Amino acid sequence: MEKSFDIFMEDLEHLKLHLTGKVVILGIGNTLRGDDGFGAVLASRLKDRLTCIVYNAETAPENYLGKIIKDKPDNLVIIDAVDFGGKVGEFRVLEAEGLKTTNLFSTHNASISLTINYLQSNLKVDIIILIIQPKSIAFGEDLSPEINNTLNKLEGWFAEAAQKT
Repeated sequence: MEKSFDIFMEDLEHLKLHLTGKVVILGIGNTLRGDDGFGAVLASRLKDRLTCIVYNAETAPENYLGKIIKDKPDNLVIIDAVDFGGKVGEFRVLEAEGLKTTNLFSTHNASISLTINYLQSNLKVDIIILIIQPKSIAFGEDLSPEINNTLNKLEGWFAEAAQKT
């Protein structure tokens, strides 16, 4: 994983551009369904470590729409596990507009699209999505070792890129 993580530096540099101004990070995922919990776990780990506002929406991002609109962020980063056909633990950074033309499978796919559309119609905000390729989203499983490895590295990256002052 060490070498492949370096491949994604361009994605991380793009993400870093969206960690300026007022930033909200929204982690999505079901921690009872293996790797699907990635976004929720990462949000929980980042919550008190960053200058950003961090919400762990778990399986209900729609419950945070009012809070996000009230926060009036310049940038919103959504984090979720999505099957995009990559290697397990591989991640991508997409602009919100990229979701409209990309064929992805997520247990939250409809709610992500609805969430983005709603926020864009009610708020002037740049939205970026950090997605990771899960290994298993079976009920009752823990995060896979590959996802855990990427999770630890991204946690460290976020801590450096958007640390508290």
